[in-house]
Amino acid sequence: MIKDFELTSNMVNDVLVMKTEGYINNAGGEKIAQEFDKHYSSGITKVLIDIEKSNVVNSIGISFLIEVIEKLNHKGGKLYFSNLDPSIEKTFTIMGLFQFADKVSSVEEIK
Repeated sequence: MIKDFELTSNMVNDVLVMKTEGYINNAGGEKIAQEFDKHYSSGITKVLIDIEKSNVVNSIGISFLIEVIEKLNHKGGKLYFSNLDPSIEKTFTIMGLFQFADKVSSVEEIK
């Protein structure tokens, strides 16, 4: 059974850090987008999504991530991912997400 989606977030310096747990599907993706939107108007340009505790992402979840990427690109910002499961990393690579987002080990790598 797949765990219900949970999201926590906090600011680390000028980076919005979101940690996910569970399946990033339509409900999970929507929660990520809603949390991002809460901070978007304040001028946030750096977002890190730590998906260590999420090992499944579907196409609808990815569409919400693309929405966040597009909004950040509009402001000259960037989306970062950390703690990617190898299968999710492969999916993101195939989908072309890493043309617009980066992989990092920790928030300290983000300049």
